[in-house]
Amino acid sequence: MLTVQLPNHKYEIIVKRGALKHCGEWVRSLWAPQKIAIITDTMVAPLYAQQVKNLLEAENYRVEVMIVPAGEASKSLAQASQLYDQLADAEFTRSDGIIALGGGVIGDLAAFVASTYMRGIHFLQIPTTLLAQVDSSIGGKTGVNTKRAKNLVGTFAQPDGVLIDPEVLASLDLRRVREGIAEIIKSAAIADIELWHQLEQLNDEHDLLNHAELVITGALQVKRKVVEEDVLDHGSRLTLNFGHTIGHAIENTAGYGVVSHGEGVAIGMMAINQQAEKLGQTKAGTTAQLRKMIEKFNLPTSYDNWQLDALYQAITHDKKARGSKLKIILLEEIGQAKIVAIPIEEMKNYLQLEEI
Repeated sequence: MLTVQLPNHKYEIIVKRGALKHCGEWVRSLWAPQKIAIITDTMVAPLYAQQVKNLLEAENYRVEVMIVPAGEASKSLAQASQLYDQLADAEFTRSDGIIALGGGVIGDLAAFVASTYMRGIHFLQIPTTLLAQVDSSIGGKTGVNTKRAKNLVGTFAQPDGVLIDPEVLASLDLRRVREGIAEIIKSAAIADIELWHQLEQLNDEHDLLNHAELVITGALQVKRKVVEEDVLDHGSRLTLNFGHTIGHAIENTAGYGVVSHGEGVAIGMMAINQQAEKLGQTKAGTTAQLRKMIEKFNLPTSYDNWQLDALYQAITHDKKARGSKLKIILLEEIGQAKIVAIPIEEMKNYLQLEEI
């Protein structure tokens, strides 16, 4: 168990195999009797929604299951509006709560809806993908996409708790598992050489899943530290964006869902680090270390449709841009990251490649 201690809020992250079977007791330890909306999607609902509903009802909660279409397209204001209507129709009040049961899309969408419905109701996260378990389910970022950029509209809102059960990862195909591995690699690369060495000892995705509790906890410790230091993402928390500026642009220009988030991050880490190493901003050999790690877990290191102008345009609309400056994340070396503020135009220097 990990505790996230923020200035005005504290919550615990449970990482335990089989934890989902005890989610009713977990919720009872946090919330009084009330209405609960389980927000999930068409992929996750058949697997876990009824189980979670039954466990909650056994603890005397009144439960509504709200199902949205699976996929990145559901992270939209239109889908949020439909959920507001469903909550209102079910007469949810500010004393009621939401549980996000699903991957990163559901976590971001459900938390955004919870943080804005009636100016904010409480919520919990039960992430069911490796990506959500190691990244998006903690830290309090919520958001939806627009045509202009990923996560352009959002809030900061903290959950009352996060329940992570590695056993649910058995239902994922390997592409979804790799999405989460990209974020684990990122966490190790920016801040945890010990986690990097642990990853070096693993053979492949299957081996990582066998050590899921250890690896998930290691990645979460990296994120917890920077979230506690920088709740609103103005300082050290920006290091979590290593690979994301380019990665988000690739997702955007490819069309959401064509290139997964983890794939975009893997390509983004390779692209920006390769250019930074060429410019002498990163220790020599770092890109080769990254490539070896990324390739071991069968993530992409290249992108066939590299279009500098389209990627640059997507980046200039990225939420991490601050006026005429853009803060990018580079590695000093494996295990240590730095934040570098550059004029937005200089981002083109990091996009000067036909292929990676």
